[in-house]
Amino acid sequence: MESIAWMAWTLPTAIFFVLLASTLGVMTWLAAVYPEAERVGVLRIPTTRGDRLFISLVLAAVIHLLWIGLVGTDPILTLPIGEGVEISSLWLATLISLLSAVAIFRTV
Repeated sequence: MESIAWMAWTLPTAIFFVLLASTLGVMTWLAAVYPEAERVGVLRIPTTRGDRLFISLVLAAVIHLLWIGLVGTDPILTLPIGEGVEISSLWLATLISLLSAVAIFRTV
């Protein structure tokens, strides 16, 4: 474990990497079961599911970086669990990112 000690392995970090690996697994399964054809959307370029996933991930990173720079990561809510669990405003950026991903997969 010493080789990965440089990274802040927190629960949100672990959730992120598990979800990213799961997404890649589902995309691989979809490509094997349902072969894809390129589609031309609002960008007027042919894209595949993988292209749309890549665009969604890059946009999510940009949304989160802008959110941290402009809004910050202050807690917006404290849940009455134990000593109180603080909910960061980054969850709103995550919700915006998920909605933008849905829009990208439907229109691009």
